[in-house]
Amino acid sequence: MRRRLLLPMLLLLNACVPITQGNTPSRAVIADSTLPPMKTFGRAQIARPPLANAALVQDFLDLSFQLESGRDLPVFTRFEEPISLRVTGAPPPTLAADLRALLDRLQTEAGIPITTTSRADASITLEAVSRADIRRVLPQAACFVVPNVGSLKEYRSARRSPRTNWAELQVRTRIAIFLPRDASPQETRDCLHEELAQALGPLNDLYRLPNSVFNDDNVHTVLTNFDMLMLRATYAPELRSGMSRRDVARELPAIFARLNPAGQTGLRPRSDPTPQSWRTAIQTALGPGSSSAARRAASDTAVAIAQRRGWADNRRAFAHYAKGRALQRTDPLAARREYLLADRFYARTPSTQLHRAYVATQLAAYDLVEGNGAGALRLIDPHLEPARRAQNAALLATLQLMRAEALGLLGRDNEARAVRLDSLGWARYGFGPDWAVRAKQQEVSSLVPGTPPA
Repeated sequence: MRRRLLLPMLLLLNACVPITQGNTPSRAVIADSTLPPMKTFGRAQIARPPLANAALVQDFLDLSFQLESGRDLPVFTRFEEPISLRVTGAPPPTLAADLRALLDRLQTEAGIPITTTSRADASITLEAVSRADIRRVLPQAACFVVPNVGSLKEYRSARRSPRTNWAELQVRTRIAIFLPRDASPQETRDCLHEELAQALGPLNDLYRLPNSVFNDDNVHTVLTNFDMLMLRATYAPELRSGMSRRDVARELPAIFARLNPAGQTGLRPRSDPTPQSWRTAIQTALGPGSSSAARRAASDTAVAIAQRRGWADNRRAFAHYAKGRALQRTDPLAARREYLLADRFYARTPSTQLHRAYVATQLAAYDLVEGNGAGALRLIDPHLEPARRAQNAALLATLQLMRAEALGLLGRDNEARAVRLDSLGWARYGFGPDWAVRAKQQEVSSLVPGTPPA
């Protein structure tokens, strides 16, 4: 399994000129030595929307008995012995605190006791390596997880053997996770959450899930209440490695009745499966290596499939978002219409506040370009708290930078300076090095009419 770079939803304001490391922002120029300290999040305050047990049963089966590739898994697997974890390589300074916070949540919310160790026979090894090392193995991956190895060197020699094939597993005993040591703190943390969750439990991603890291749209970057519930069910005493899908399905209703008693009411119909043709179209529309024409054609296909299948959920919204991104350079007015449609469909789907925050960054950019500070504020302000609750520093910093520009347009300069200053601590966690923080400032400030060139 691997965390892909295909579908990042981070803001790309296509009206802006790409920024190099040597550029500085045209507004609020701040020297490296005066950037405020990096901000970090405390204990996660994850929203807990109601979850219907009938849907959870189907979600669990689809997540646990299939790989992202679509290949079926013959049996259920998990760790059956006490789980230990070690960190190797050259971990970045922020990893220790983020790992402690995640292990605490896994113990308290998912009921999975994990001990840390320095022993080579640890159940799970987190190896911090360079992004270049990761991409030499998997060119489109930011990070990945593999069974039955303990280092990247060991994986290179075993990568095409049955030993590292998830479909061959009967029980999990030894797993390695490869994280980037030279990415932004948030990217490393996001990888940690997704890959450790997959090392422990579900191996699949489902586009239909609006409230989960087990979704290739990469909207959620820390484990949600849904994810913790899936992991708690994975280690329920009724289950064991080697069980068939039918055997697991027989136990799940009682498991979720116990773990989620409020979900016994409110039955949700089974979602329409996501066809591979739609997945391929989305990956072409938003992934690397495609021409502008190919992106536009693929986004048209994704929207057409969603319409034909009668979707009105987060997948329909995401197809319109992808089409907006594909059109933004060549037809910005048409792109705006697609973003509005995306927001409309997200608004009809529960648990999509964070999705709407991403769309708001795109829509607010149009208001900033038009000099409409009041309109930008109306779009931005409702989404600051969802971004904070989701512990998405990159999104929060982007929204704050846009808010500062909107305040400046309204002549509220003191407020704008305070908001901009607050954004920089989050930007250092979300985007990493100082040059990347300055680039994001430049990207946002250059939207506003009359901004002097850097």
